[in-house]
This record gives sequence, structure tokens and C-alpha cells, in this order.
Amino acid sequence: MTDYTNLSTSELLKKSKIPLEIVDDDDDIYYDIVREMVNEIKKNNKLNKNTVMIVPVGPVFQYRRFVRLAKMEKLDCQNVYIFNMDEYLTDEKKWLPIDHPLSFRGFMQKEFFSRLSGVSKILEDHHFFPEPGNEAFYWKKMQELGGVDLAIGGIGIRGHIAFNEALDFEQNMSNKEFSNLSTRVLHLTKETKTINSVTGLGGYIDGIPNWCISVGMKELLSAKKMRFYCNREWQKGIVRKVCLDEVSGHTPATFLQTHPDAKLTITSYAALPPGGIIR
Repeated sequence: MTDYTNLSTSELLKKSKIPLEIVDDDDDIYYDIVREMVNEIKKNNKLNKNTVMIVPVGPVFQYRRFVRLAKMEKLDCQNVYIFNMDEYLTDEKKWLPIDHPLSFRGFMQKEFFSRLSGVSKILEDHHFFPEPGNEAFYWKKMQELGGVDLAIGGIGIRGHIAFNEALDFEQNMSNKEFSNLSTRVLHLTKETKTINSVTGLGGYIDGIPNWCISVGMKELLSAKKMRFYCNREWQKGIVRKVCLDEVSGHTPATFLQTHPDAKLTITSYAALPPGGIIR
């Protein structure tokens, strides 16, 4: 296991196997996401083409900014198709109720779709969530629409993208097999539950669902562009693994290294060495 605790920011930039940009803070991250989304829509509108995007709940604060910019620029979103990455599930492997405080569907409806409807509407049948029992729909629909133009997301503490969890250390799967994993129901790892409870529930691990459904690596890697972001203090370590380790299902975001048009954008504090401290 490589020790990255003393690797400087400049060395990280120099050695990264993924195109890497370091920005000042969260606001720069949100601006970058919005510009990527808006530019892709404008480009495809000029060509009279659909814009198909896979988007996250996490990061989250880009959506209100997108709505504001769409209003300012009178952005036409009639041909935009949004595929959300994932959703938490109950123990019965059903979507959380939309009014549950952790529901991604509820968040997107409240913070994005309802706000955008009075500005530049994304049609009701143009936005989707992966659904248990109908997993094959995602890939089929994406292909019907001409493929995914842009995949946006964050990175988990063990390198998961969407909820494509990292393989445990004793698990083995070839890179080809892992990259072909499609939309599916998954059991959340204890690491994901722990860090999500810290960021979203004040450390109340028991409040984080045990199950989720996630878009697969297959769908994500099919995107023409992949733009991923890290803006949290606890991502210092995983940023280095993603940028410098060998490609492996043990750190799923390392597959960004294999993509022809992937980019990782991180804040200045996520780029700092994860040096040890006792407190």
C-alpha cells in the first residue's frame, strides 16, 4: 500500500494520471459544474441534438446556480434528459418515500426540477431515477437517446462513483468485469454509511439506509465526458489514490484514468497532503 501522506500538492499535479485542476473553494466547484452543464446544452441545442446527462446528489449546491444561470441566459432545456445517479432504498429494496429527508428524488424535485419549471422546463418524462425491478431501463433509454454526453459526480471515501462501491480487499474482479457492471441494487458498505452519516446526519449512522440503487460503471464510462469533483477535507487521501494508483475495482474512481475525456477538479484544501494529526 503506497503512503501518500507526504506527497505535496505540486507533486500530485505533476504525477496525476487523470487531468487534474485545483481551484480555490466550493464556489469554484459549483461554477465549474454549472458551466459544464450549460455549455453542453448550448452546444447540442445548436446541433438540434438531445443533451443526456448523468448527475449526482453530492455535490448538491450547483442546481440553484444552474437555475439562475438558465434564467439569465434564457437556456432552452426542452431536449435535456437527466439521469440521476442513484437513490437510497428501504430494507425492502424500495425507493425511500419522496418526502423522506434523505430521498434524492425529493431533493432533486425541490431544489432543481420545481425551480427550473418556471424558467426553462425539463419535461416531466425527461428526468429519471434508477428503479428497483427496472434496472435495464437506464442503459436502454440512454442508447435510445443517442448516448450519454456528460457524467458529473463526486467521489466516495473509498473511491466509489455513484454508489458503485469499492471491492473489499479479499474480493477479486477483473477490470473488464468491474467496468461492465450495470445499474443495480447494492448494499452500502460501512465506510459509505459512516461518512454519509457525518456529512448528512451529524454522525447518526443508524439513520443511513442499508441499501441503494445505482447507475453502473458501464453507464458512467459510456459518457462522452466525465467531470468529477472533490471538495471535502476528508477527500485528501482518496484524491491521491484515484489519481496515482493502478486502475482497480478496489478504488472505482481510478477508472477515470481509462476514459478519453475525463477530468477531476478539486479544491485547494482537498489537494493538501493528508498528514497525520492526533486530536
